[in-house]
Amino acid sequence: MNPLQKCLRPALHLRASRPRPAAAAAPSYVRFYRISQSLASEEATTDATPKTSPSPSPNEIRTEAFRRSEQELHPRFSPHSASKTWTCRSFSSRFYSLGNGETSHVYYTALNGKLQDGSYEHKFTLAGRVRSVRMSSSGLAFIDIVHDGYLMQGVCDLGRISKNGTSETEFRDLFRRIRKGDIYSMKGHPHRTLRGQLSILVMELPQLLSPCLHDMPTELQDPETRIRNRHVDFQVNQRAAQVLRFRSEIIGRIRAYLQGKGYLEVQTPILANLAGGAVARPFETQAIEFLDRHIELRTAPELWLKRLVLGGFENIFEIGPCFRNEGIDKTHNPEFTTCEFYSAYMNLDNLTTMTERLISELVTYTNQLSLKKLSSLSACKISISKPFRRLDFVKDLEVAMELKLPNLRSPDAKNTILQIFQERGLSLPQFHTLPRLLDRLASIYLEPLCQDPTWIVHHPECLSPLSKSFIDPDTKQCVSARAELFIGGKEVVNTYEEENSPFEQRRKFEEQVQYRNDDNRADIDESYLEALEWGLPPTGGWGCGIDRLVMLLSGTDRINDVLPFGNLRNVVSLGKGGQEAVKPQ
Repeated sequence: MNPLQKCLRPALHLRASRPRPAAAAAPSYVRFYRISQSLASEEATTDATPKTSPSPSPNEIRTEAFRRSEQELHPRFSPHSASKTWTCRSFSSRFYSLGNGETSHVYYTALNGKLQDGSYEHKFTLAGRVRSVRMSSSGLAFIDIVHDGYLMQGVCDLGRISKNGTSETEFRDLFRRIRKGDIYSMKGHPHRTLRGQLSILVMELPQLLSPCLHDMPTELQDPETRIRNRHVDFQVNQRAAQVLRFRSEIIGRIRAYLQGKGYLEVQTPILANLAGGAVARPFETQAIEFLDRHIELRTAPELWLKRLVLGGFENIFEIGPCFRNEGIDKTHNPEFTTCEFYSAYMNLDNLTTMTERLISELVTYTNQLSLKKLSSLSACKISISKPFRRLDFVKDLEVAMELKLPNLRSPDAKNTILQIFQERGLSLPQFHTLPRLLDRLASIYLEPLCQDPTWIVHHPECLSPLSKSFIDPDTKQCVSARAELFIGGKEVVNTYEEENSPFEQRRKFEEQVQYRNDDNRADIDESYLEALEWGLPPTGGWGCGIDRLVMLLSGTDRINDVLPFGNLRNVVSLGKGGQEAVKPQ
C-alpha cells in the first residue's frame, strides 16, 4: 500500500461502513491538512526506497491532498442573504470614520432583499486573495486579503470564532493550511485596531473559495517572464496592476471630457473591403460569406466617422482598436487603441486650443491619482504652460538644415531631397518616396526639439492626403492645415482640418496611388468620394494613440507595460508554456 493509500484508509473505511455521528467526523479542511502532512512525512521517510517515478512536488502533494480530502475546493459563492458581500474599497469608504479600538455593530432587518435598520446584528462578508497570514499567538491570527486592488486585514480571534463551535484544533489547522494566493471569504464586524488599521473582526472561521495550487512568488523581475505570465505579474507587482488601472482612468477621463462637450460616442466597422484612413499596410482576412473577396482590418476609423458627420452627427468620437501590419518596437504594436473625434465647423486653432486644455487636465488628473489612488505611479512632470510651442514644418526644417527646400510639387523634388540625404550621409527610409523622405528629415531635425509639448504645423501636402491644404505665403509651398503634438520627442496627437472637396480629395487619392508600395496600400476609395458629394461641412478631425498617451503620463518606457498582455509577439507566444517560467523566489 502506498503512502497516500495508507493515510486515506480511514476515510475510505468510513464511506463503506455505517455513517458516524456528525460531531465525530473531522471537518474536510482538517482531513486535507492531515493528509498533506502525512504525504509529506511518508515521502521523507521513504527516500531510501528505490523509486520508479520522480518524487511528487509540494504542489502535486497539495493538489492530490485537496482532491482526496473530499473538500469542495471551488464552491459556489452564496453568502447568507443577510450578509451582503462588500468590496474592500466600499467597506473602507463606509467605515473610514471608525476610531481606534472601535467596532461597529450594525443592526438590520431584511425587507424585499434590501437591508433596513431593524432587528438583528449584521455581519459583513469580505472576499479576496490572501496577501499574507500572520500568527500572533495560538489563538490570534491576521489575514490580509486583496480585492480589486484594495487590501483589508482580517482579525481572527479564537475567543470570538469559537462561539460558533470552532475548536482550537480546527482554528490552528486552518492557519497552518492557508497560503498566500488562496482565495478566502471572511465574515464579521468592521473594526479599527488600536494602531489605527481598519479591519474586519472575523466572527466565523474563514472559508476557502478557491485554492492557489502554485507557490506565489514574492517578486518577478525578468521582463519576458512577467509579460508571459501577466496573471501572476499583476498579483506580484503592484505597479504593473496600477498602470492597467491608470489606463482605464485615462480612457474614462477622455470619454467624460468629450461627452461633457456634447460629443456622441459611436462604434464603426473594423472589417471592410478597404482599410482606409491611414497610409499603412493593413491586415487581410476572409469571410466565409465572401470567399471570392479579401477583407481588411481597419487602420483608422476616420472615413467611417466622417460619413457620420455627413449624416448629421456633427460632434462624434470613437475609442477603439486599429490594426497596422507593421513592425514591433518599444513604442509600436500592430494592434493599438486610438481615440478620434470629429467636429463640424471647427478649424485648426480650435483643435489645438481644445487639445492643450485636455492634455493639461490629464496631467493634473494623473498627479492627483499618483498622490492618492495609484501610489505606485510617479507624478507626471510634463510642462503644461499654455500655449504650447509651435514649429512650422517647412520653415523650421529649413532653419535646422540651413538650406532651402525645393518646390515640393515639382517633378524633381524627390531627386533633390535624395541628394540632400547623400550629401549629409543620412540613413534612407526603406521606401524612397517623397513623403517618406520628408518624414525622415522631420524625425532627424524637428522631433528631437520637441521635449516639452510642441506643435509641428503645416506639413507638406503630400504627407496629409486627407487634410485641407493651402499655399503658405512665406515659403510658397503647398502645405496642409495640420498639426501634430509631440511630447518627449514622440507624437501624441494628430489633428487637421478635413478635406471636404470631392474633387480635391480625388486628386490627393490619385497622388497617393503614385507612392503605392508594400508599406502603402493606397487606393482610391470611390465610396467615400461619392459620400463627399453630399456635402461635408467644414470639419476638424483629431486623433490620439491611447497606448502612447498612457506611456507618457505614467512614465512607462515600453508599450508592453501598458497593454494587458503585451505586444503581438508576446500574445502569439503565450501558448509556449509561459507558466513554467514562473519560479518561486
